[in-house]
Amino acid sequence: MTSNAGLGVSPNKFRSVDYIKITIFGFALAALWGSLHTIILQVRLLDFVAESQKNTYLGLLTFTGLMLAMIVQPIAGAISDRSSFGWGRRRPYILLGIIPAILLLPGIGLAGGYITIFVIYCLLQVSCNTAMGPYQGFIPDLVPGGKRGLASGVKTLLEIGGGVALIYPIALFMDSYSAGQGEFWLWLSLGMLAVVLLGTMVATVVTVKERPGAGGSQLPLLPTLYKSFKVSIKTHPNFVRFLISRLLRFIKKHPDFVWFLVSRLFILMAFTTLQTFALYFLKDVVGVADPAAATARFSIVVVAGMLVLVYPAGRLSDKIGRRPIAISSGILGALGVALIFLFQHSYMAIIVCGGLVGISFGAFMSANWALAIDLVPKGEEARYLGLTNIATAGGAALARLIGPLIDFFNASSPNLGYSVMLLACCIYFIVGSALLLKVRGRR
Repeated sequence: MTSNAGLGVSPNKFRSVDYIKITIFGFALAALWGSLHTIILQVRLLDFVAESQKNTYLGLLTFTGLMLAMIVQPIAGAISDRSSFGWGRRRPYILLGIIPAILLLPGIGLAGGYITIFVIYCLLQVSCNTAMGPYQGFIPDLVPGGKRGLASGVKTLLEIGGGVALIYPIALFMDSYSAGQGEFWLWLSLGMLAVVLLGTMVATVVTVKERPGAGGSQLPLLPTLYKSFKVSIKTHPNFVRFLISRLLRFIKKHPDFVWFLVSRLFILMAFTTLQTFALYFLKDVVGVADPAAATARFSIVVVAGMLVLVYPAGRLSDKIGRRPIAISSGILGALGVALIFLFQHSYMAIIVCGGLVGISFGAFMSANWALAIDLVPKGEEARYLGLTNIATAGGAALARLIGPLIDFFNASSPNLGYSVMLLACCIYFIVGSALLLKVRGRR
């Protein structure tokens, strides 16, 4: 059983409040990206790009930023694993990443064109993922093995809560902004996100008590970075062949983890596609008068569905296993998307179907994260959990590439692109569920 000496208590005295301490930061990150990716960027881009190309520009913007996230997060996690600071090996990177993020947020309001907002968004991804990679090491570092499913459920619960906590007021503010009622509403939205980021960062840095220097390499930061990612060109003159050989060796050594990553990627692609293009779908296909608020209501129902099962799914996965819950939830998600396609012109029907998708995704994320923690090697937890961002950010990034396809098919026939989008989501859910059959789980 893993010790949680970093909190200064024995495993059987891990308190309820400790679960909150080590996961509250995820609430803020979910609030940030949920608001940006669902409401703020969609509305803000309409200030700069043509209506007929909005899905394309949104897709390319978020794809690029998320590709950066996919690179930065595991690197930050790996450096964190090897670090040995006096006040812990995770919290310094949370501080290092979030302070620049707070300073970058006003740039979204100050941007005068697409290129400017593109650069700011990419820098925001880099800074937040510098914090995210090390943060994900808290559960394997501090939580006893038999309680990690519960901790994963709490983590997912807070992330779901963060994703919806600010989305409705921000949606109302952004509808007022897009209706020409002044930039005050845009600044109020960005200010709320900055306050939440600052508050949870301070709470995490102050309340989580890591064991000084635990697990680190005892090297300063720059030598740690060099040693972690040093590649000798003399030893590996054919760098591409070297990378391929390392990748194949990793796949052979950790086949369960690789299948897990590919499965997670497909499921995340399905959910992220729905989240990203929901506002434009409701605006163009359903014809709602207040697209931002309508998207927020849809998101709230989805989150309510998540909340129904996310906590019990985490606990149940400790008893019956991770795979049965994750596979069943993926199939349920495919059913929810199919129903959205059948009733795509009825807003109320779409709302109900959104709840079904939310139930499936909440159960999946809780069980899936517990499965990830089961699979990571001891001593390299943050590095491997950071590698899950290949699936998380990679799936989210690939989901954005359907944006140009939506615009292409919409140009061929009105709203045909959105039907293609829903079909793709259904396929993603099914493939992601099937791939989990390859994962053997805890060994």
